[in-house]
Amino acid sequence: MALEIIDIHPHIISNDAQRYPSNPLRGKQSDWSKERPQTFEQLVAEMDDAGIAKAAIVQASTYYGVDNSYLADCIATNPQRFTGVCTIDTLAPDAVSVLEGWIRRGMSGLRIFTGGSTGASDESLIDDPRSWPVWEFAGANGISICIQTNQAGWPRVRNLLQRFPGTKLVLDHGGRPKLEDGAPYETASALFEMAQFPNLCLKITPRVFALAKTGKATPETWFPALVSAFGADRMAFGSNLPANEGPMRALVAEAKTGLSSLSPSDQAKIFSGTAKVLYPSLA
Repeated sequence: MALEIIDIHPHIISNDAQRYPSNPLRGKQSDWSKERPQTFEQLVAEMDDAGIAKAAIVQASTYYGVDNSYLADCIATNPQRFTGVCTIDTLAPDAVSVLEGWIRRGMSGLRIFTGGSTGASDESLIDDPRSWPVWEFAGANGISICIQTNQAGWPRVRNLLQRFPGTKLVLDHGGRPKLEDGAPYETASALFEMAQFPNLCLKITPRVFALAKTGKATPETWFPALVSAFGADRMAFGSNLPANEGPMRALVAEAKTGLSSLSPSDQAKIFSGTAKVLYPSLA
């Protein structure tokens, strides 16, 4: 049986800047969105070429900011194959009603982008009390929340996991751990400690595969360690195309190689099973 693949982290950008104008978060556009923007049609072609069944497309917040219109319009063309992960101002007084509006337009996830690729990170965005109504609403309505952060933000992530045990939290790029020390990965011990919270999942992207080859780290020791701590049913594949340069089939091949030390059952969970739990509309 062919391996089903669901991508939970591609991005799209329209070539119609008049209809969908750029307004990046914090006013700075990402380099990747300048150098290799990808339209929805191009993403579909890349997915078809790579054998990807479905996708949860993540808002290109470093190009569009909190205006998810292009994403919403695109996923509406095929809601059986696509869903959206939107970006909003989670600190705004009307954040919950804004999120409800995007959910009505096909979104089933939310992403909190702390920075990094376009400027200094603001980790305070992760657990600012003004965002708590959004976290409560997400938990009550089955909305997964992705957080883009690194080890500096892990204590705040842990706080959220404790405060909102009913809200599914997804760490983008596996939380960007430092892995140079190699097995048993003591520098990433705080990440393993968070495995006790069943509402935490890890997004496994090309950046994770790169980290797993730094210093003494190897994919053959890192990914089994993650599965042992979290379970494969709390790990999910994301291509990060085109922020990570494609083609998509090359990113998929890299993922298959990186996860080849895992059992076929665990690979199936990472490539599609977990995605269906995080985004039930793709099930």
